[in-house]
Amino acid sequence: MGGHAGREESGAIARSERFGGMTRSSSYPATPDGRYFVVRGRLWRCADPGLSARERDRLVRELMAARRAVRSAGVSGDADALATARRAVDKAKVGLGERGPVWWADGSPDFNRHMALNTPYADWFEDLGDTRE
Repeated sequence: MGGHAGREESGAIARSERFGGMTRSSSYPATPDGRYFVVRGRLWRCADPGLSARERDRLVRELMAARRAVRSAGVSGDADALATARRAVDKAKVGLGERGPVWWADGSPDFNRHMALNTPYADWFEDLGDTRE
């Protein structure tokens, strides 16, 4: 399944997020269908590749702001602010397609947060060998 932005031929997704002018990048193995990346054996749903770059950037900015608000509320001990910030994180993740309804239309089930070895991706994951994260 080629053509996804940020996807390399090796099947890895280069994830890049901006934090205060700094960029953090790392590669995680991506499933052949581009729906998930794998970290420590667990599948995590990728953002909807159908989002425009502008929309994705806006949602990522909202997500990062919400994560900062979660940290701030946790430090201050403000339970109401923490709940509000967590809802904002969830809203941004749903908008990105990482949570909520799946962004694919073929009826395949969602394996987000499942261990790769307990899903139909098990053989693919086993074949990664030492390259898996």
